[in-house]
Amino acid sequence: MRRALIGLGLALLLALPGVGFAKQKEKAAAPFASSEELLKWINGYRIHPEPKRLPEAVKAMSRFAVTKDMDQAGVYIGFTAGVIGANAESADELVSRMFPLPPEDQVLVIKAIAYSGLDDWKALLTRFVERMPARKVLIDKFLFGNKPVLADLPMADDSTAIDVNWGYYFATGSEAPVRRIVTALAWSRDKDDVEKLTIGAMAKWTLAQNASRDQDLLHMLKSLSAETTGEARPPLIEVIEAAETLELGRIRKQALASIEELKTKGPESVRNYNWWGQAGQTVLALGCIAAGALGHVEVGIPCVVGGAVSTAALKYLSPAQQ
Repeated sequence: MRRALIGLGLALLLALPGVGFAKQKEKAAAPFASSEELLKWINGYRIHPEPKRLPEAVKAMSRFAVTKDMDQAGVYIGFTAGVIGANAESADELVSRMFPLPPEDQVLVIKAIAYSGLDDWKALLTRFVERMPARKVLIDKFLFGNKPVLADLPMADDSTAIDVNWGYYFATGSEAPVRRIVTALAWSRDKDDVEKLTIGAMAKWTLAQNASRDQDLLHMLKSLSAETTGEARPPLIEVIEAAETLELGRIRKQALASIEELKTKGPESVRNYNWWGQAGQTVLALGCIAAGALGHVEVGIPCVVGGAVSTAALKYLSPAQQ
């Protein structure tokens, strides 16, 4: 029935005077005019994939300086990696068209290739070594050293890992990056380490925010809940409930209460920890970026573009918002 209706629609379209595919010229997409427009494109990419525009998008990231600080560019790195990984047959062409690119922005390309999940990512990276002589040390660490790929990024030691995994999800809608973010939920119940607690809280917050606007993600989380055990299961159930009832403020209040309890009752080194200004800076940025990436672009843009990343995130997690 659906195919029949589509066929009927096409027939009616072709029957209109002066309308026909032979007469229609494919309209080329206009270049990205702003960082806001770039982010909107990323937000809707899973629904309307346009892999051929990735090189243009990477150059726009450089032009708009959204990747100036690679520690705050995890979402962009993960997104680029996801598009490359999902288009293995055209990966060489996509990467080739990203050049020329300033040496400082070539880090994004290197990490995106390494995080792409392609079986032959090392061969792909090797083919572009000569175009990135200034980044030889980093390239060698991935090719011959022990630099981890995306599946092995330790979230406890690298707070950008959650950002990168979200970026990969935005590009592909795949389960693997979400599954990795879910593992960090166990830290939302941590009683000893404020950094892990912060990462766990942000994983919980962003999963709930995004799942409340993305039914595919919500269904994915429900499926994962059937196999999730241990400390990660209770917060995952809370995430699903919050997303379904849109009671997202409760997630934030629980995070604040847990962190405050750890600060006041924990060891001296934790009690004196200036969490708002120091812990989990990149993860704090994600509190804005990922929360806005599925339909509320105006939420995410200040975090990506404005520079005051942790300040923007505090808009959503500060006590003043209770």
